[in-house]
Amino acid sequence: MPARNVTVASLVTSCLLAAAMGTGCSGGSPSSAEAEKRAAAPALSKAQAQQVLDAYTAQANRAGRKLDRAALPGIEADPQLSMDDASLKLRRVIKRPPPAVKFTNTSFYIPRVSGYPHWFAAGAVTGQGKRSMRHALLFTQAKAGAPWLLTANPYPTGDALGNVAVDPEGFATSVAPDERKGLAAAPGKVPAAHAALLTDGPGAANASLLADGAQTSETYKALKQGEKTLAGRGVTLSSRFSPSAYRVYALRTKDRGALVWYVLKQNEAYSSSKRGRLAVGGDLLGLAPAKAARTRMDTTVLVQYLAAVPPKGRATVTGMYRKAVTAHGT
Repeated sequence: MPARNVTVASLVTSCLLAAAMGTGCSGGSPSSAEAEKRAAAPALSKAQAQQVLDAYTAQANRAGRKLDRAALPGIEADPQLSMDDASLKLRRVIKRPPPAVKFTNTSFYIPRVSGYPHWFAAGAVTGQGKRSMRHALLFTQAKAGAPWLLTANPYPTGDALGNVAVDPEGFATSVAPDERKGLAAAPGKVPAAHAALLTDGPGAANASLLADGAQTSETYKALKQGEKTLAGRGVTLSSRFSPSAYRVYALRTKDRGALVWYVLKQNEAYSSSKRGRLAVGGDLLGLAPAKAARTRMDTTVLVQYLAAVPPKGRATVTGMYRKAVTAHGT
């Protein structure tokens, strides 16, 4: 078989996305911590949350039309900011603005939180019919008087937010990252377990916290197959996942479990002994010059996840959003 150049497009992106796209409160009385949260005043009303979403939508569409990366820090915070900034870099290279976004079927889940950051989640849908996509948006406010910024937006495969529990006044209850009582795993433990599974497979430490599925065991298999395919083309790929430094957010669900937003960092390293075998493409466009990769390419990818942690059993990953944010070639 003649040698072929390999376009480095954060190649595992296609593996992950293919796998992913294959494509009232009940039970028990609240703990004293939850009772305290319920006593706290919510940061805003549902009507005000809708205003936050509307304002974000208008400004995001304006930034998209103009491919204006400078507008993003005024409406987004990391990790969403870094990921969407990378997306606009790509779109400037291909000279194609993103389609306008219109959120429909919105629902809001506002926890009673004392102290900052204030935050809330919003379920929404974009597109119609077979092209429709669900969103699990998470907005945060860093301090009093600060703007509300979109911080995360994983794409659930189902109505995951519909399982969030609300009190008689319609507000949600937050779950601390280290909360273990009544849960199969503390929300803050899920990222490390997920990273270990994707790096070392189902036999990794604590990997058993997560159920088999498209974004767990199937993604690991796709990664291994991708590495094997590249090796046949003379390219070595190593991929490692780790928990990111970003905050973990969680809301109590109707079954007394928790719905968890978290972020993993993926480091990919592509190498080839033959100069010119690697080329920049795919979602790496805009992050490095097209001919930057000669014998090596290192990339950093952020992956947002949404997972449901039950009171007993294994956590199920129900949503994701993945984007390469840096690339360096030698």
